[in-house]
Amino acid sequence: MATLIAPEHTSAVEDAEKLQKACKGWGTDEKAIISVLGHRNAVQRKQIRLAYEDLYQEDLIKRLESELSGDFEKAVYRWVLDPADRDAVLANVAIKKLSPDHHVIVEISCTRSPEELLAVRRAYQARYKHSLEEDVAAHTKGDTRKLLVSLVSAFRYDGEEINTRVANSEAKILHEAVKDKEFNHEEIIRILSTRSKMQLMATFNRYRDDHGTTITKNLEGDSGDEFLKTLRATIRCLNDPKKYFEKVLRNSIRRVGTDEDALTRVIVTRAEKDLKDIKELYYKRNSVSLDQAVAKDTSGDYKALLLTLLGKED
Repeated sequence: MATLIAPEHTSAVEDAEKLQKACKGWGTDEKAIISVLGHRNAVQRKQIRLAYEDLYQEDLIKRLESELSGDFEKAVYRWVLDPADRDAVLANVAIKKLSPDHHVIVEISCTRSPEELLAVRRAYQARYKHSLEEDVAAHTKGDTRKLLVSLVSAFRYDGEEINTRVANSEAKILHEAVKDKEFNHEEIIRILSTRSKMQLMATFNRYRDDHGTTITKNLEGDSGDEFLKTLRATIRCLNDPKKYFEKVLRNSIRRVGTDEDALTRVIVTRAEKDLKDIKELYYKRNSVSLDQAVAKDTSGDYKALLLTLLGKED
């Protein structure tokens, strides 16, 4: 369930006027920006952007970028974008880093629906004049490249139907490859990049039932092996994305110095989807609410926006 608290009926023109007023003059009214944008869903935010441009012949996103700064500016920017365009930006930033964030590409490829992933690929191409597959291939190598290009290119079956016979046989294939430490086996990449999520869950369950442990436990090894880390993240995202995102949030807060990029990314991408469920998992795992953890580790307008998206009312 979503954490975003957004009224059903809003006036995009009135919201655009409030935002223009918040950005007008010497000082920016950050509280007004949060009170509007922090309570609007993706459709409403798009309508506000269109109304703002129509009223003031100005791009709202560019105006906000010029008015805001730091982690707050980055969070607002990513929140205001259309979800597919936001994922395109996140993917591009992850790819172009000196040490690419492969797990961000995995998240986008494995936790979005087939139609959502297709929309991301279209948005990426429109924004950067390259395909996502092309840029992923250009900035990765070896087995990691094979896996990531296969994942971003996927268009999986999205229904509930599963084939038990296939689940049994592919659990055996995975186990043989893992047992022989052939983690880069082409069959592993084929299975992970083509099967539906429901089919993969059946396969992973069969693997656990047959061998008394999860496949990710069997994949634990050299922490410096980038392909192995990417492979584990892929399986976790496909099998239990809520559990995966809870861990990303936990790690982003627990580390020395908060990982604001990861914290922002999970909250803005999941607030309209399943962040309420992720919050419940976080509490069970850490015996402290995510709201409290975020409030303790962040400050100012950045903290206020994140807590608003987490559904915490003033």
